[in-house]
Amino acid sequence: MIQRETSARMRRSTAHPSGGPVRTCIGCRKRELAVELLRVVVVTDGNGPGNGPGTVTVDAARTLPGRGAWLHPDPQCLHAAIRRRAFGRALRITGSPDITAVMEHVGAGAEAP
Repeated sequence: MIQRETSARMRRSTAHPSGGPVRTCIGCRKRELAVELLRVVVVTDGNGPGNGPGTVTVDAARTLPGRGAWLHPDPQCLHAAIRRRAFGRALRITGSPDITAVMEHVGAGAEAP
């Protein structure tokens, strides 16, 4: 009985203080609360797999289906994710996806490398 109390106490102390979910930014690889990050998902034309990598869009409501990736709303993290080709790996897609919508949302459209 005492061991269970100790284990539960240890788990609570190692959890994030706010108790919210923690995600990793695909740009800088830092862990942050999910509410501080943008969720991005890939949207395809619906004609089945193999028709290109699709378009990456920001899921502001966090309700779009599919695998998501997380990114700080910071141009530096966006450029790091582009440089590391992290969108394809995180979203598990082949090819280079269209990330124009994400660039416009972050405000880095004119600064893209």
